[in-house]
Amino acid sequence: MNPFIRSLVRGVDLVNRRGKAVGVRLVRLTGKSPYPVHPKHLVDQPWHEWYVPYLASRDAVLDVGTSQGAHLVRAAACARLVIGCDYDLAQLSHGLWQIRRRGLRNAGVVACNVTSRLPFGDSVFDVTLFLDVIEHVVPRVPLLREIHRVLKPEGRLLVSAPNRQTRWRATLRAAGLFAYSDPDHKIEYTRDEFIAEIEAGGFALDGEPMPVVLDTPWAGLIDAVGGVSLSAYDRLSRWKREAALRMPGESTGFRAVARKRTR
Repeated sequence: MNPFIRSLVRGVDLVNRRGKAVGVRLVRLTGKSPYPVHPKHLVDQPWHEWYVPYLASRDAVLDVGTSQGAHLVRAAACARLVIGCDYDLAQLSHGLWQIRRRGLRNAGVVACNVTSRLPFGDSVFDVTLFLDVIEHVVPRVPLLREIHRVLKPEGRLLVSAPNRQTRWRATLRAAGLFAYSDPDHKIEYTRDEFIAEIEAGGFALDGEPMPVVLDTPWAGLIDAVGGVSLSAYDRLSRWKREAALRMPGESTGFRAVARKRTR
């Protein structure tokens, strides 16, 4: 890659990486939310809540790495009980505020280090949400086995993780730049690596991994737009989603439904 193209890629990458944080801050500054949150949580885009059809009214759900509780409160509308766990007390306080504001009697949060033994008994939960968290933790397989332990024999794991094989990630590597989508990521996966790690944790996938949205170098700019205009963000996000369905290999990540193996 020649120096001019490398500099161009570096500039685009800088805008892309800063855009998400800008969008989150603008959401609060423009009054769209009383606290900083990604604009995707403020628009009606069912693919962000892809896990909802897999929840039943009888289910007890564990949300591992719940953060501010965005998925927790959505799951609480569908399930009998939802418990979120995370180590970050500041983020958990937002989740607790959400629970109280909505008057949710079937939801709660627990502070814990998810990379150690989970503070729950064996075979307690019907479903575990593990959404965009696995890439942030080490070790991962022992955590998957802990999730396996706390799930009932027929329990399901709903999990998502980032894809490192898109053209944009390859362009970043060719330019000699950091190619993970988040500096806190400990790993990003190929499709086969993702499946292998889930299986190593004691699970079997139900069907093929599903795509998310297009991995575009303009994603950060789209996020920043969302801090100003949710309608414009909605249109651009729908374009990203449709592109990922056409080109699954260019998706930002993988989503999967997995079932607990009992032997």
